[in-house]
Amino acid sequence: MSGDSTPLHSSAVIYEAVQTLRNGGLVAIPAETVYGLAADAKNPDAIKKIFVAKERPSNHPLIVHLAAPDKFDQPQIDWIALLAPWARDVSEDALKLINQFWPGPLTLVFKKDKGVLNELTGGQDTVAIRAPAHPIAIGLLRKFKGGVAAPSANRFGKVSPTSAADVRQEFEGMLGLMVLDGGDCDVGIESTIIDLSSGDKAVLLRPGAITPSEIMAKTGVRVYLPGEIKGDNEKEDLPKVSGSLKAHYAPTTPLRLYAPGRVLDALSEFPDTKSRVAIAVWDSESSLGHDGHPAARFEEVEISSDSVAFASCLYRSLRDLDQQGWDLILFPEPPVGEEWDGVRDRLQRACFGSGPSSSNHDSN
Repeated sequence: MSGDSTPLHSSAVIYEAVQTLRNGGLVAIPAETVYGLAADAKNPDAIKKIFVAKERPSNHPLIVHLAAPDKFDQPQIDWIALLAPWARDVSEDALKLINQFWPGPLTLVFKKDKGVLNELTGGQDTVAIRAPAHPIAIGLLRKFKGGVAAPSANRFGKVSPTSAADVRQEFEGMLGLMVLDGGDCDVGIESTIIDLSSGDKAVLLRPGAITPSEIMAKTGVRVYLPGEIKGDNEKEDLPKVSGSLKAHYAPTTPLRLYAPGRVLDALSEFPDTKSRVAIAVWDSESSLGHDGHPAARFEEVEISSDSVAFASCLYRSLRDLDQQGWDLILFPEPPVGEEWDGVRDRLQRACFGSGPSSSNHDSN
């Protein structure tokens, strides 16, 4: 969303979207993270349409999106009741995270209720749930009065969409796809995912805007990294979640990261990239200059050295550069620090999956 110009939808449009979902159709919805391709989470045929549209492997789980009802007279939302049809064993720690961060870019993984469809969970005994913070998504979910499955609204493994135009371009020619325009996404990368399904430890499965330090500071809940709990025979039991494949979020143009001050090294590493190179540089650093540059033609693209602003524009930058016909895109390695872990994760997966043959990587 951007400023006051956000095109909030009329109740008639929201009503049409609700009817589309109830009829088993797909609706692209804005979230504060990225745009999602939404279907009724209780309808197996509708869920299958998501997998077909995205060309996504059917064993790859989806996240259920919920919203609390609009009750002004309640001091606190009864999340336990809202989660009851989906999740078992909602712990005290889970409620601390929910009451602090929902609605917001935090997904929690629980043991699933027996009524949750296998199509939704990739056949696992866990389910991932979040409450999006975008007003259009909240309005839609409240009127729908149920959960929707909504992975990012893009072809599987490709760069996630952060505007309605991105979604339309991604699914050009797909008849009947309703796209709700909620402006540009604020956060710009997918939600943080925390696994609470083992009962005793909260484990980070995907980094995002909400960091373990922030969770600790605001709730007192310690979030472990997967590597910290090895030895408990738990490493094999971590649920598979969205965005956990090695290749993901990838442009068709080859994408590489360069270490601080090592642009020339990065370029000499890829001599086969011909001549047109787009080089992202921090706004806090001086221009690279053309001296001794092996690339016949390169262009500097300034990117924010603030982690929040960088995340907000990351996919927009990758999409735009991907469409400009460069032979190679170079991005600086993000600085060390938890606040950069989300974008570092996305960039590393994007690099691995990038290039014209990126579809070959998707199964890795």
